[in-house]
Order: sequence, then C-alpha cells, then structure tokens
Amino acid sequence: MVKTFSKILVGSTALALILAGCGNNSDSATSTSSAAPAGTAAATAAPKKDVTFSVIYATGDPATKQAVVDSIAAYTKANPNVKIKDLSETTTAAYLDFLKTKDAVGEFPDLVEMRDTQLFADAGKLAELPKDLQGLFESVPQVNGKVYNAPISLPAPQGIIYSKKAYADAGITEEPKTYADFLAAQEKLKAKGISPIVVGGKDIFHWGFWVNKFLIDEVYINDADWNAKRSEGKVSFTDPGPAKAMQLMTDLFTKGYVDKGYMSTADNQTASMLVTGKAASLFSGPWMFPTIAQADPKFDFGWYPVPDQKGAVNVVGLAQPAGWSLSANAAKDADKTAAISDFIKFFFSKEQYPKYLKVASAIPSTKEKMTYDASPQLQEVLTMMADPNVKKSLQINNFWGANQIPPQFRNWFYKSVQDWLVKGDFSADYLKKADAEWDTEVKAMKK
Repeated sequence: MVKTFSKILVGSTALALILAGCGNNSDSATSTSSAAPAGTAAATAAPKKDVTFSVIYATGDPATKQAVVDSIAAYTKANPNVKIKDLSETTTAAYLDFLKTKDAVGEFPDLVEMRDTQLFADAGKLAELPKDLQGLFESVPQVNGKVYNAPISLPAPQGIIYSKKAYADAGITEEPKTYADFLAAQEKLKAKGISPIVVGGKDIFHWGFWVNKFLIDEVYINDADWNAKRSEGKVSFTDPGPAKAMQLMTDLFTKGYVDKGYMSTADNQTASMLVTGKAASLFSGPWMFPTIAQADPKFDFGWYPVPDQKGAVNVVGLAQPAGWSLSANAAKDADKTAAISDFIKFFFSKEQYPKYLKVASAIPSTKEKMTYDASPQLQEVLTMMADPNVKKSLQINNFWGANQIPPQFRNWFYKSVQDWLVKGDFSADYLKKADAEWDTEVKAMKK
C-alpha cells in the first residue's frame, strides 16, 4: 500500500508525522508556469525566452544525488527553453570547502543547495527567497530576519543500519534499549569475527555522523546555546559534557567496534561492505536505504537510533535554514530568477516531489501532503520522529545567529578527531587546542 506522510511543524522546531492510507499520485511531470498570457489562447501562447542558470548541490550520497539529477532532467524535458548547468562534483572534500572554492574562482552558482546559510548570507552571496516560494512550506527558520531557503527535505536522523542476519548469528535478539546494550551488541559481533561497524572515514563529512551523535547526547540536548557560550568564553571543550562525548567516541573506535580500515573507506563503499557481510552495520541516515536496497535487493536490514547513556533517544531533527537558495547575482537577472523560481515550484510539485522523496528516502518539507512508497526502514524512522519522547537537536555546524560556529572549525575539529584516533593519544590537550582554534577563528571573524 502507498503511505501518506503528513508533516506538522510546531513553531519551527518539533516534527510530527502521521501515517495514513491513500491512493496513488499521477506520474506526470509538467511545468508550473505553462499558463498563456492574458488575452491569448493557450494554443498560441507566446514562446518562452531561452534561459540558462547554474546549480550546485551536495553529491556525497548517491541516492540523493540521483534524485536531484532526475528532477533536473524532468524539468528541462518539460521546459526545453531552460538549460540548467550542473556544476556539482563528487569529491572527498567537505561541501562547504567545495562551495568556497567555486566562489573563489568566480563560479558561485545561480541556484545552490545551501547548508551554511548564515555564513553565505553574511557574505552577501544569497538573495531572500521569493515570497510565493516561502508559502510552499509550513515554516522555515529565518537568518538575519529573512528566509533564504526552500528546504529540500526535513533534517533526517542518523542511526544504525544493520544486517539482521549478522545480528541474529551473533545472538542479538532485540535492538538495544540503552547505550550499554548497544556496546554489548558490538562485543557479540566482534566475538563472531565480523567488523561491528563500518565508517566511511575517507570522506570528511562522514565524521560528522558520530561526532555529532555524542555531542548531541552530552552537550546540545542539555544546552542548545552551547556554541554561543563557547564564543563568549563561558564554556570549554574540556568541560565534562564535550570531554565525555569525545571519550565515548574514542572508546567506540579503539575497542575494536569500528572496522580498522575506516581512514581509507569512502562513504560510498559502506553499503557494499554491509551487504557483502564485511561489516554488520553502519551509522548513517535513511538516505542510505535505497543505495543498500539497490546493492542487494534481497538484503534484509533494520534501523534503530543509538540510545544515550540513560537510554534516551536524541537525534538530528530540528528545522534549520538549509535548502535551495537563490544567489544574490542571479536575483539581479529577472529571467534567471523567474526560471529558478519555476524550477523550485516544479521540484516541490505534487507530481514531482514524491519521486525525489522516494529515491532519496527523504522526509517531506512541504505544507502539502505528499504520497509515496516508503520502505519498512523509512517507516521506522518516521515513526521515531513522531515520538514525543524523542529529543531533537541540530548538528554543531547547523546552528545560526549567535550559535553559528566559526566557518573553518567544523572541518578542523573533524580532522583533529581523526588525528587522535589514528595516533591513539586522545587527551585533554586536543580539547584545549579546540578551544584555542575556536577563539582564534572568532577573533578573525571580528576583524
């Protein structure tokens, strides 16, 4: 049966999802701006101008990348007068660094998937999202008092994607209810001679999954303004919360629970390692479900969130200013702005958007209900996200305003984590260096 996922945003933070049966949508894909000019018969509508605009989006996840590629192809087929120049590239570099490089060489795109809105808005690179587009969504957080983003989907949580066979063979009969249960399960897997967890550590962005899991549990769930306090010098990475978070992560990597080849394993290799039995699980989001199913349609896998020390479930899931954004330069060109606005309306249309959601296993962001087939694993995610007992947070780099982190800190910190894990010499000195790096960058931002 096709499932309908109806999203309700309370304010701009809490997410509830209601599952109900519904009929199929049409598969047609048409432009949203095909009406004839006033006083002209539709059959003799004036031809549209030829327009070209550039686009960049994150390509780290194959399924999500394909979903965007399919949307662009469908739009240009329906609108042959519009040419969309795709400047996206698959790279192991962080997406933020990729965008900065494109900007430095004069190739900042007309339409961009924006994740660091505060940074680029402050730099004058973005234009406010047209009002008619803002109305497509229930609520979008503002940055500097303006809405810059058309959220491609709502933030998706990370969790353990696991082989049911590997878990059964290791005698794991139920999903962990506490973090102690989680570690006990990893011990059982290790004892069976299989790598419990594969990590795509070759890609810098992949480090954000585990780093943020522990920072959310030990820091952000307790204090959503921690970043602002760090910038003011009121808190430190050496404090009990962040220190414990990084110790927990270090223990996970150093006690044999993570496949030893993590530094040479790319994110796009993790699904293969899972389905071929080289690893029992990976920690990632629902966007990986289609990739795993494509790698082996018969592979039986499950998903669960990793509980914290007290057995609570804390996940990524708060609304954030991210999504399709119009560049300030493109906004100066009326024809480009019109074409980009038309593409965004097409992307989120009831005919097209469900196709993206299905391919990407994404959570819908629109006011309008969207109907699409959801896998059992995605239904587990949606049910968890609707649970009022589940607490939601942002990742360290997704805050904005006073809580925005220094622009270079995220990648610096992820690389610092890599350093101490590879060397095996984690200590408070690394956390002191994190404070120093943060302070140095904050001072540089004020100059």
